[in-house]
Amino acid sequence: MPLTSPGRWIRDPRGEGRAVRVSAHAEAGFLVLSTWKAGACVSTVHLLPEEAADLVAGVADGLAELARPVEVTAPDAAERGSVLRLLRGR
Repeated sequence: MPLTSPGRWIRDPRGEGRAVRVSAHAEAGFLVLSTWKAGACVSTVHLLPEEAADLVAGVADGLAELARPVEVTAPDAAERGSVLRLLRGR
């Protein structure tokens, strides 16, 4: 599918030209999600509106999970002793 609409690009911080592009194709009734590397499209998925809504819900759920505080518990004495022995090489 030619790049007929500007779409939205999300660049991957790992570099190497990695990116995801989302573009609407109203005339065809779907969105295209494409993955790119080094300036070349390496895969596409055509999503109907209800499928795109499911994807957005999944992204929202993932963001909500990332926003939850992580519970950190202090190790008990036995665990601290094990770690210290490992660090000392025993």
